[in-house]
Amino acid sequence: MVDDKLRYSDADLAEFKEILLKKIEKAQADLDLIRSAYMNDLNNGTDDTSPTFKAFEEGSETMSKEANSQLATRQEKFIRDLKNALFRVENKTYGICKVTGKLIGKERLKVVPHATMSIEAKNLQR
Repeated sequence: MVDDKLRYSDADLAEFKEILLKKIEKAQADLDLIRSAYMNDLNNGTDDTSPTFKAFEEGSETMSKEANSQLATRQEKFIRDLKNALFRVENKTYGICKVTGKLIGKERLKVVPHATMSIEAKNLQR
């Protein structure tokens, strides 16, 4: 259950900071991987294949690049949200629900460390 404290202790914030830093590192590595797949313009040797197959291959490649571009955009937003959470840790406002002003549960923050709303506030949105 969530305490009626105004903010998390410095020890709690240090723990959350560690979680956030690890998530940022992994998310950045994932983004780099997505970008490398997106930027990979290597020719897969379809020059000597039939024109019909080549058209299918190029269509598939375009769809793949579009999907990777969308994944990269989503990943960039995730990283931005994590960095914003890190900023909130630094100014000691991390874990405070932007709707209710109450502390967001530790369990929720461990699973979704960039959360800005408590479950209660999320349910009110529906």
